[in-house]
Amino acid sequence: MSDQNLSNGSFGDLPETRDESQIVIKDLWKIYGRDPKRILKKELRNLSKEEIQKKTGCIVGMKNINLNIEKGKFYILMGLSGSGKSTLVRSLIRLVNPSSGSITINGENITKMNHEQLLQFRRKTFGMVFQHYGLLPHLTVLDNAAYGLKVKGMPKGERYAKAMRTLETVGLKGWEDYYPGSLSGGMQQRVGLARALTNDPEILLMDEPFSGLDPLIRRQMQDELVELQEKMQKTIIFVTHDLHEALKLGDRIAILRNGEIVQEGTPEEIVTQPADAYVQEFVRDASPAKVLTAGSIMEEPHILLYAWEGPKTALTLMHSKKRKSAFVINKSRKFLGVVTTGSLERLLALPERPSGIPESSLKKVSTVTEDTILEDLFSIVSENPYPIPVVDENGKFKGKVTTDQIFESISPLEGDEHV
Repeated sequence: MSDQNLSNGSFGDLPETRDESQIVIKDLWKIYGRDPKRILKKELRNLSKEEIQKKTGCIVGMKNINLNIEKGKFYILMGLSGSGKSTLVRSLIRLVNPSSGSITINGENITKMNHEQLLQFRRKTFGMVFQHYGLLPHLTVLDNAAYGLKVKGMPKGERYAKAMRTLETVGLKGWEDYYPGSLSGGMQQRVGLARALTNDPEILLMDEPFSGLDPLIRRQMQDELVELQEKMQKTIIFVTHDLHEALKLGDRIAILRNGEIVQEGTPEEIVTQPADAYVQEFVRDASPAKVLTAGSIMEEPHILLYAWEGPKTALTLMHSKKRKSAFVINKSRKFLGVVTTGSLERLLALPERPSGIPESSLKKVSTVTEDTILEDLFSIVSENPYPIPVVDENGKFKGKVTTDQIFESISPLEGDEHV
């Protein structure tokens, strides 16, 4: 596949541990300099990064980090250069050794592991994709993808078969005999991703993997990663300084500044409830339409009809609410369609009046799920004269979204000129 065809949120000292947490980080510090333990004393630990450096000469890389990361989630670490995001992701595999605190993964405290234990744990648990692809130039694409399995001692035929399947997954079928030097940047990054995925890791660490790519290729790689995650359901820790990338990819986002977490939450919480001026500046240019979801703004309709109600009953209810159309559901609350007063009046004029509202009298309209972002509703609104029904994965009716709701939800967040 070519590059052109790629397929409450504020922080606290210690978040409540969730049962599904795969990674639990507690009181994590990284201090560079002489005698780092002295920084943890009460009189120093509450100072700012700049004050600590001025008083002691030590540099704080991470300061009292507390996070719970759930299995199967796409988790974003973001912040400006020097905020500590890369230090944090590298500490998860102890490429950076914390000065204090603990990191528990799958119930095992990796900060207590010796060198051999850590090597084995890394091999079975992690896949890594970094900004600089780190490909071996003298090896083919296939050999690069299979390299981790070779290190593990897997037989050649077996590792090649597995690597080929992964290359196909990331769109590199047909490129297995080429060398990295003949590939574009986007394709080289795909090889790096394939190498990480071939080992079938539980956790994928990605440190600004797309930042060196052209904007078009970067967007294509993001789309590809979203599609892959839908299939793989890996735990992904993704480092970026790009807000739009974070909003597009993340289930949850942690924003860091000077080695500290200033806010953690869903993309919607980050954009709509910034914890402070720093976060507010970060999200200032974010479009709420790319973050807010149908589920966050949906409401109950003024009237909801049931398929077993007779047309006379339905028409009476609609007249009482001064409505010309209404949603119809069945006994399981499954959404069936829209009925109009005109359709009901025609039913009443039939020689044999039906006992309920037949589906043949309903207008079929497009539905969305609660996690559909508002941006994806625009095309539906333009083609649909009715409110948009929101349903769950089984088609069960949850609520409705109107054009007015969409624009009222977006406008207050766009800037002071709308206030």
